[in-house]
Amino acid sequence: MKKYSVPLVMLALFEGIAVTLWLTKDNIFYLFNFSYIGLSLSLGIFLFAVKYKYARRVAQLLVGGYMLIYLGLIKGENMQIEGFWYYLFTGVFEAATIHYAVAKIFGPLIFGRGWCGYACWTAMILDLLPYKRPRGPRKNIGWIRYVTFLSSLVFVAALFLAHVDNMERVMFRAFIIGNALYYIVGTALAFAFKDNRAFCKYICPVTVFLKPMSYFALLRIKRDESKCVSCGKCRAVCPMEVDMTDSSRKRKNGTECILCFECVKNCPKGAL
Repeated sequence: MKKYSVPLVMLALFEGIAVTLWLTKDNIFYLFNFSYIGLSLSLGIFLFAVKYKYARRVAQLLVGGYMLIYLGLIKGENMQIEGFWYYLFTGVFEAATIHYAVAKIFGPLIFGRGWCGYACWTAMILDLLPYKRPRGPRKNIGWIRYVTFLSSLVFVAALFLAHVDNMERVMFRAFIIGNALYYIVGTALAFAFKDNRAFCKYICPVTVFLKPMSYFALLRIKRDESKCVSCGKCRAVCPMEVDMTDSSRKRKNGTECILCFECVKNCPKGAL
């Protein structure tokens, strides 16, 4: 039963969030929303435990598709970072602010960058591209993420300062255009750098929240030194180029682990 403890803990965590928000916000939508996300993530982790090949893809499609299509396109909620700034400036703890608090600000203290591996609707598409393992050296351009982070903040602040009418419609359009740009830029970078996750490493503004919080994550992949033979397969298959042979929090690219478990699946000695 030990291998099923993680999906059970994940389910319990999201059910706790779901019930708490339902009761405090007096809105049953939150019960449905976080219960669905918790069940989807738990299912993906459970399928991995029983060695189903496409376990993570199942969770990605269930959660990412739900947030992109239902919450974004149908319900008109901007779940990108611009939506977070919008609700933050209006002083409303709803939609994107709750999403960011749970998945990208406080949640990573528990599950690190699991959001990037199991729920991100941008990565959901980019992971379909052919370069699942980086084929070239990592680029020293991670500073671009801070530019896109500040640009999103300045964009929303400018709208408020200009007293733009019908902000909700503007935010919906920003969601559509922003997602289109993310997919275009992400695909172009993937082919240019031969790396599906190039967008995540260099451009994505959300990582400004995720990286520092992920340093303290409770759920982490560690190495059993007594089993490891230093074959290097874990580093070769990691899409985020994390050094899994180092179990310390200061390991190379340690805050970028998306818990995809590729290293665990490919370790010939079961050392991870």
